[in-house]
Amino acid sequence: MTQVDFYILPDTTLEARLLFACRLAETIYRKGYRLHLHAEDEAMARELDDRLWTFRDDAYVPHALAGSETADGVPVTIGWQDLPMDGEPPQALLNLHPGIPEWFSRFERVAEIINQHQDVLTAKRECWQTYRKRGYPVTPHQLKGQAG
Repeated sequence: MTQVDFYILPDTTLEARLLFACRLAETIYRKGYRLHLHAEDEAMARELDDRLWTFRDDAYVPHALAGSETADGVPVTIGWQDLPMDGEPPQALLNLHPGIPEWFSRFERVAEIINQHQDVLTAKRECWQTYRKRGYPVTPHQLKGQAG
């Protein structure tokens, strides 16, 4: 059964949420998992694509936009639409979309990132309740401040 982790940030900004998403993506990649970042829309996906190159000078997370020519050759993909069914499926999903994608249960692990912005809190509270109602194990991780 898919394990769901909620990472709860003390910050209110989208900037903090995306920076943490990059850090978490790097951690997941370094642990040897294939990862898919599911963005809210194309603009967020492209922002994540750019940030994964620049969020830290010494970081390297091989990634590509889902459906691109290079997506099959990298361990981390970024998308905002349904996940392509071809190729080896990722093991982990980092969901930055307000809702839960229908195909989330294909993954061993799902990570949700919550910050203290009211829209995110409302959407992710509903996600938490949906996962719990469906019987998925949900683990909260209350994070303190994030060092640069």
